[in-house]
Amino acid sequence: MQEKDLHSLLEELLQQNSGEQAWLEFKSNVASQKASITIEGIGEYISALANGATISNQDFGYLILGVEDITKNIIGTNFRPFVQKVGNQDFELWLRLMVSPKISFEIFEFEYQNQHLVLFRIPAAKGEPVSFQKKFFIRINSQKTDLLNYPAYVRQVYNSLEDWSAKTIPNASIADLDEMALAVARAKFKEKNTQEAFYSEIDNWDTSVFLDKAKITIHGKITNTAILLLGKPESVHLLSPSIAEITWKLDTEEKAYEHFGTPLLLNTTKVLQKIRNYQYKFFPNNELLSVTVNKYETRVILEAMHNAIAHQDYTLNARIIVTEKTDKLVFSNIGGFYSGTPEEYFFGEKTPDRYRNPWLVKAMVNLGMIDTMGYGIYTMLKEQRKRFFPLPDYHHSDSRNVVLEIYGHEIDTNYSKLLMEHKDLSLETVILLDRVQKKLPITKEASDSLRKQKLIEGRTPNYFVSASIAQATGQKAIYSKNKAFEKSYYLDLIIKSITEHGFLERSDVDELLWNKLPEWMDEKQKKIKITNLLAELRSIGKIRNEGSDTKPKWVLL
Repeated sequence: MQEKDLHSLLEELLQQNSGEQAWLEFKSNVASQKASITIEGIGEYISALANGATISNQDFGYLILGVEDITKNIIGTNFRPFVQKVGNQDFELWLRLMVSPKISFEIFEFEYQNQHLVLFRIPAAKGEPVSFQKKFFIRINSQKTDLLNYPAYVRQVYNSLEDWSAKTIPNASIADLDEMALAVARAKFKEKNTQEAFYSEIDNWDTSVFLDKAKITIHGKITNTAILLLGKPESVHLLSPSIAEITWKLDTEEKAYEHFGTPLLLNTTKVLQKIRNYQYKFFPNNELLSVTVNKYETRVILEAMHNAIAHQDYTLNARIIVTEKTDKLVFSNIGGFYSGTPEEYFFGEKTPDRYRNPWLVKAMVNLGMIDTMGYGIYTMLKEQRKRFFPLPDYHHSDSRNVVLEIYGHEIDTNYSKLLMEHKDLSLETVILLDRVQKKLPITKEASDSLRKQKLIEGRTPNYFVSASIAQATGQKAIYSKNKAFEKSYYLDLIIKSITEHGFLERSDVDELLWNKLPEWMDEKQKKIKITNLLAELRSIGKIRNEGSDTKPKWVLL
């Protein structure tokens, strides 16, 4: 690499939080001091960062000497790797002999801000872990430790060259596939290929030909992909010990769960049907009519589930989990984000250059379940923006799990009203405002820009979406605008909602009113308020409880 390329790479790495990256380490020098690294420590970090890069789905790990880890101050190093000796042996030769298997790590010396730096670029381990002096290392949080204490990571490294989804199953046959799933798959394949020359022939293909053409089987042999997407429920044992299952979990005042196995082509729809997708009303202050949207957009839910299926690491033997909370859906799949970061896909401009399950991805594309251009996250952002809800986010993800949260409620009323009344806001601005309402950090440049547009107020780091915009367009906070009619407003909402849905349970009433109650109320006060509203409607003969005291079911009289 040229020196300018090294400068660019260093500046990019300095933006990373090295304490949370298994593939990146900064050290001040080569010495015995705590902030430094020993000669042997360099070899241990080459092992740790090579293995960590694989775990984190990075092409390379990096060790930089001459930079303070916490502050990222450039202080330089007096270490000269190309003249350093270990005994009578050149350091570089010694290091390469101690590292196994032989990997093509590179060592660069260069000047930056008048300081001498040394950078090791270490390729990710492939097919087997990298060791130093026959010991295997991994970086967990900010600590270098023994890789063998983490068997799941060991398996992940060993499986890094294999495509689990393309493996064929010796004892499996077409008889192990579900007939309904096969019929739906063929119909979806036809929809996807209406412009192809072979379109008119699809119905005449026998099942074996169709499955090969759709990249579901390989030369007639049943793959893991075929069982995962189309397999009969009783055929799932053919994937053991891998788990082909989506768990729906209700985590509200009510608790429930259900497992959905193969065929996943059909069962994602069944998961969708479990999710309680009520309508949600916004009340713009510059319009006479309310705006009604579903809590969740069907396309967004299926996009999230299909992405989780496509990118799950099935070698780690875990379920995909869809957790339904009062205000959001949480999708969790194991394996970590595979190519790039979620933020790189926000604007629909990045295309993934690799996939964890290439054969599965091909099949899902051919069946119209996903695309390969990286538009999925961008699509979810656009849909949430159109519906005035907080944007989907991945803030709870880590190197082992992808966690996607999709909101079905407001967080900040000002944010939602800005989206309703300022549809010309750029997506970049909306993303920044979304971070502000979620109390996530933004850069000084971003805060300066938002403040200049009068979209945020407050002082770093405690920014909030500006209420002055609302006032400038004739808006007022809903609780003050309707202060004189506050009780009748809530009572009317309950009556209208029961009219629309036939009945409401207590959790439904909580969900309906929670974010419309004054912000100064704590959780206990809000529960008491809602209890009193229901009691009043019951006392005046508007509603009755057809359920029990512990699980009420409110209907109109």
